[in-house]
Amino acid sequence: MNKLGIAALIAGIATASCSGHGVTPSVPSGPSSVAQNAGSGTTRAASIATAPAGWSTTGTQATSFANASKLGALAGSTPLTVRVGLQLRNVAQLQSAVANGQTLSPSEFAATYGPTTDQVAAVVSYLQSKGFTNVTAEPNNLLVSADGTAAAAEAAFNTSLSSFSLGGATVYANTAPAYVPASLGGTVVAVLGLNNAAKMAATPKMTGCYVGGTGSAPCVRLDYDPQTYWQPDAAGSTPPGSRTTVAVMAEGDVSQTVADLRTAENAWKLPQVPVSVVQVGLPSPDTAGVDEWNLDTQSSTGIAGNVKHLYIYATTSMTDSDIALEYNKWVTQDVAQLGNSSFGICEAFPYVDGSMLVDDEILLQGASQGQTMFASTGDTGSSCAVLPTNGAPASGPPLVEYPAASPYVVAVGGTTLLSNADGSYLGEAAWNAGGGGVSQFEYSPYWESMAQPQSAPIPGVGGAPVTVRGLPDIAMDADANTGADVYVSGSATVIGGTSLSSPLSMGVYARLQSAHGNRLGFGPIAFYKIYSENPNATQTPAGPPPTELVGGFHDVLTGSNGLYTALPRYDYTTGLGSFDIQAVNAAIGR
Repeated sequence: MNKLGIAALIAGIATASCSGHGVTPSVPSGPSSVAQNAGSGTTRAASIATAPAGWSTTGTQATSFANASKLGALAGSTPLTVRVGLQLRNVAQLQSAVANGQTLSPSEFAATYGPTTDQVAAVVSYLQSKGFTNVTAEPNNLLVSADGTAAAAEAAFNTSLSSFSLGGATVYANTAPAYVPASLGGTVVAVLGLNNAAKMAATPKMTGCYVGGTGSAPCVRLDYDPQTYWQPDAAGSTPPGSRTTVAVMAEGDVSQTVADLRTAENAWKLPQVPVSVVQVGLPSPDTAGVDEWNLDTQSSTGIAGNVKHLYIYATTSMTDSDIALEYNKWVTQDVAQLGNSSFGICEAFPYVDGSMLVDDEILLQGASQGQTMFASTGDTGSSCAVLPTNGAPASGPPLVEYPAASPYVVAVGGTTLLSNADGSYLGEAAWNAGGGGVSQFEYSPYWESMAQPQSAPIPGVGGAPVTVRGLPDIAMDADANTGADVYVSGSATVIGGTSLSSPLSMGVYARLQSAHGNRLGFGPIAFYKIYSENPNATQTPAGPPPTELVGGFHDVLTGSNGLYTALPRYDYTTGLGSFDIQAVNAAIGR
């Protein structure tokens, strides 16, 4: 467990700032109450000002930035797209269904838990009355998108939009909360698209060396291709993931990613997996994330050995608004049992702009349908990055990354994986830069409480302690010094980071799902059930570094990510530990 008291930790970050991809929002001073808010019922209530007469509050709060220059009001003619998040119905019943392992179809979800057609019609009518066009509701009624102008948005949501110079770029954001008419109170959760400042960051750890002695910098370190991952992770007789469909959340132009996947499959003598690219929103020519999407697709399908189908969801940008639409497409199509998100942002910003509420609802729907999203915990240790950091202690405020902080994803941290000369497992240590810690803004789901019993009063509120969401849930290889071979533009290079450990975990779960006829459902419940049923270690590999086998997971015993140290059982460096695939396969689904 961590060495700091949770209460002291939360109090220490109450006035901190954190950043995502160069953005430093002001962190709210802390939750105003411990009551569940209007969203998924798992996010702590925000400190929201009283709404003006005739208006109702939403989860979208005023945005402010450290180290930014305000340029003045945003031009009223500026075009923008807003996405209005709507409130789920019967949230407690839905959460109970997930906890009990029930699996719903999208139509069953919509009938009992989605917003009603009357609620959607009221939101659509209001937006149209304010001059918005292309007003469209998503199939699950959780999002309504509309095109308009800054002036229309300011009038519709009683807010103010301003321009800023931030990190050399000109951006905009709302400097006042977003409100909706009182008639829509309780229907609208948040309004996304009122800022384009914060973006999810996808930052794989590149070594700059090339596999096989090619290029100007040949690799002189330990690196793994899919087959060499199979040995230390003990794939053994576990079948490949050929019965399971997986998805990678991506952005921009992914055509090179598909080409590089074919190159990798040919080099590694793996079967070609069927690939479909799903465009989400407007197409973008951006190729800045290709290294990341290559890592995600190649490492996940590689460690799986094969998958039934790979979907690559390509959204317009990495803004909170576009990511929400991407997640919504994944759950409403419901064609991929698994998904991967190798990106994140310091949790403060999605809390402030309301996207945490919206995404949690969407991801809760996915969990209720038996879908499992894996997400990277980040590469800045026990902090979120204010500046580009290497995970060293005190390199940033001790907040965690979102979407990994969501209770409805598998948060994947990082290890340093070492193998014997014959390729078998030697041991693992917590990677010093692997993300982990406790969320200030999300509650712990019941299944995590089996392993993570920490609780603390909310600062400034007192009362009964509440559970806090701990990260990570599990961990896999992330150290760039023991990273993965990845083909980029035809050449193999070595890449690491939790950008690697997350898709590796998805690929492992594809094997497990295929071995069990895709009946395992939402992954975290199965993982923590195994943990609770195995209070004692059954095996201790010699190492170094030493680990213990606990119910199929390598419990990592050494290493630190800054504030937290790896210790026996669950901790905030590697969670439950890493997969021993064969052992987990024997234990899961019973």
